[in-house]
Amino acid sequence: MLRMEIALFFVLAFVAYVFFSAGGKNTLLHRTFSALLITMLVHLVFDAATIYSVNHLDTVPVFINDALHRLFIGTMVLVVYLFYQYIAILVEEESGKPRNLDTFAKVFLAAAEFGVLVLPVHYAVTRDGNYSDGIHASVCYITMAFYLFFCVWLLLHSWKLIDPKKKFAIGAALVIEVIVSLLQAINPTWLISGMGLTLMTMSFYLTLENPDILRAELTEQKMSMLYLKSQVNPHFLYNTLDTIRIQAQLNGDKKVADLLMQLVDFFRLSVKVDQPMVTLDDEMALLEAYMLLMCYRYPELHCEYDIDPDLGGVQVPNFILQPIVENSVLHGMKNKGYRGEIRIAARKTAEDRMEILVCDTGSGFSGEKKSVIDQMLQSYAKQPAKLEGNSIGILNVQKRIKLLCGREYGLWYTENPTGGVTAHILLPGKETGK
Repeated sequence: MLRMEIALFFVLAFVAYVFFSAGGKNTLLHRTFSALLITMLVHLVFDAATIYSVNHLDTVPVFINDALHRLFIGTMVLVVYLFYQYIAILVEEESGKPRNLDTFAKVFLAAAEFGVLVLPVHYAVTRDGNYSDGIHASVCYITMAFYLFFCVWLLLHSWKLIDPKKKFAIGAALVIEVIVSLLQAINPTWLISGMGLTLMTMSFYLTLENPDILRAELTEQKMSMLYLKSQVNPHFLYNTLDTIRIQAQLNGDKKVADLLMQLVDFFRLSVKVDQPMVTLDDEMALLEAYMLLMCYRYPELHCEYDIDPDLGGVQVPNFILQPIVENSVLHGMKNKGYRGEIRIAARKTAEDRMEILVCDTGSGFSGEKKSVIDQMLQSYAKQPAKLEGNSIGILNVQKRIKLLCGREYGLWYTENPTGGVTAHILLPGKETGK
């Protein structure tokens, strides 16, 4: 059995090396899985140590055996709690439902760890091998049952809202652990708890946290962005060039040169496809070049900016503002004859975050359009890559924000009391390296 624990440790150590060297996103889900990996490695060390010590009761002092078993069970309790946390965060991100069970989970964690420290340790000596039993060892089974019940409840309660791939990963992990726990309870000398926890960890890694899967998602988003940029709405391009041509025919003033310069600037800034992240200043420069052209094309369309200067160096996903503003212009302002105002603001919020607002005075959402957009943005992960249609821009923006910044960030819309809509974009607010 000791050799199995050593093998499991090296397998998980290799997984941890690949996972951490890939440099994943600094999200709550990523941090929780990171903590889970580290705790699992520590737990496997104590697992191997207790397997040796419990089978050498005659040579290993009792106080060392007791200490090792308390550390072994204590880290197991923490591992199972982190499994619950990972599943709870994943379900919250998928369903939008708050983690209402967290308080109970934390209280139980504290109570279980206290029991690990104070309850007496007892050892059973059998012909097939030795193991710890009694009230101290029962903490393992009680903890496992408690957190597995919470995980099953979370999964079933939000079943229809969770992506099928993620449902499979969670379900497979829970089934594996239930089977291993039952086998361990029936055959205490097998000592296979470490195998069950390792398989749970591997199921999450292979299906949800594998860097190759994340890179594939990034490639898909990059290709989608390439397509989006190659289009940049042909109507906008043709109409703007036609406006410039007519202006050149009517008079030869400097405005024509200025318009051409703005058009050149727009396309020069928009071709940075190889940079997934740019500064907010760069993103605003692209947007301002676009809006100068649009305001010239529609003289009664006005644009205002209210950008916190301290946020200029903050990294944001490339090409996220222009599609949102274009959506406001071409859909929000169309029924008003392209008359009105668009206001772009960027401000700091709590917890080192930033919110960008794109507010228009357009006609707002018609009929059930708001609920359709809300559902699409909420279930962004289930939406196939779109290369046509009115919502390609905002769906693309939502997917790239979630992928590059974390699932706690993203895009949503609200309706203004005086008319029009406001797009809210929540992003990390720290500059790179700070």
